[in-house]
Amino acid sequence: MKSILNNQDTENHTKEIIKIAKYLSIALLFLMVVLFKYNALYKVTANGEELGYIRNKNEIQNEINAIIENKEDGVAFKNLEIEPVYELKFVSNKEDNSEDVLNKLKENISTTYTAYGITIDGKIETYVATETEADKVVADLQKEYEDKMAVEIGVKQVFEKEKIETVEEKVAIADLKEDNLDAKLKKLEKQEEQAKKKKAESSKKVVVAVRPVSGGTITSRYGERSSVRSSAHTGLDIAAKKGTTIKAAASGKVTFAGYKGSYGYMVKIDCDNGYEMWYAHCSKLYVKKGQKVSAGTKIAAVGSTGNSTGPHLHFEIRKNGKTLNPQKYM
Repeated sequence: MKSILNNQDTENHTKEIIKIAKYLSIALLFLMVVLFKYNALYKVTANGEELGYIRNKNEIQNEINAIIENKEDGVAFKNLEIEPVYELKFVSNKEDNSEDVLNKLKENISTTYTAYGITIDGKIETYVATETEADKVVADLQKEYEDKMAVEIGVKQVFEKEKIETVEEKVAIADLKEDNLDAKLKKLEKQEEQAKKKKAESSKKVVVAVRPVSGGTITSRYGERSSVRSSAHTGLDIAAKKGTTIKAAASGKVTFAGYKGSYGYMVKIDCDNGYEMWYAHCSKLYVKKGQKVSAGTKIAAVGSTGNSTGPHLHFEIRKNGKTLNPQKYM
């Protein structure tokens, strides 16, 4: 009895195994049909746009990362401007176009370039590739020019979307010296030379330290023409009451004190450096030829001697015999 029951159990177990095997065969056949008709691919999208389908997303990601992380001269960094999304799909009639997807991703990699600008007084004049080169350029130039002129030489790192043209350290030094620093130095030296020349000329220039007549009214200016004279006026006429004191406008030596034709009584004073001052139409003279006088010394009195229409001082300044406008020196 027991043997019969065991045989029935074995038979039932065998039937179950056959049934399961049958189902597995059907499932396997279905899977084979699906795999034959459909491909398991990753759909790649970015910003809502479909880029394509790929089989291996790790391969694509690794290639993009390799491009971004690759160190290149003059490149500060690279950045993938879009964020790809990978979605596994079972699709039919779709092929792996990994190369196209990779190229589209590459097109969206931005590059930021960098270089080190050498600045002269805050303005970038040239670029070198590395910070080490920049520091050497600055140190070399500062050493040569720090005692020659006040100029600020520095370094500024810049970032651009376009590649920055750079030069070698030695070329940068040579160019900056020739085009900038030497030119600045020559300009500075020229300015200093002109300043010295101007100062020297100024030191030779006569200055009216004291107004020759206190008060008074200017009645005829330098260069004016009128019916009472045949040529342009050679001095400055200052009308004042007869007897008004005339003072030496600048220090010097009296070279003439007497009567001189149309000038009437007059005094000439040599003020050095070719300058001479004339005081004409005087009523009285208080100095003599050869006498040294200081600015402010009483030398004569206002009158109307010579060719004169009324009491006044005719005041002239001459340089090497040529008349000058007195008002430019007063």
